[in-house]
Amino acid sequence: QVQLEESGGGLVQPGTSLRLSCASTRFTLANYAIGWFRQAPGKEREAVACIENSDDTTYYADSVKGRFTISRDKDKSTVYLEMNSLKPEDTAVYYCAAVFRRPFGIGLSYIWKEAGRYDYWGQGTQVTVSS
Repeated sequence: QVQLEESGGGLVQPGTSLRLSCASTRFTLANYAIGWFRQAPGKEREAVACIENSDDTTYYADSVKGRFTISRDKDKSTVYLEMNSLKPEDTAVYYCAAVFRRPFGIGLSYIWKEAGRYDYWGQGTQVTVSS
């Protein structure tokens, strides 16, 4: 059983930065790829970024590429989403999610945007970007 905890959300002005954290205090995340998703009111849940468990390959939505960075602690205990140059359209509840990676599984590049592939989800943290 994996329980995820997000933190770091808040109210910020456009052009500023936030760093979100996703951690499991009971279990290692070493065998899980971790994705960040967001959902704004009235919109579908959107994949933002993902990081592999094996080689730390990263994936980003076009809307955040060049502004957001996903990374892991070296001990694999925590995953971060560094959010720079924030825009009002980034306002959403942000969720982290974990998907267990098995040998010979479907390549993450093909499925990282599909929320239904993930095994565990955090409760979400609110990010509001407004002047």
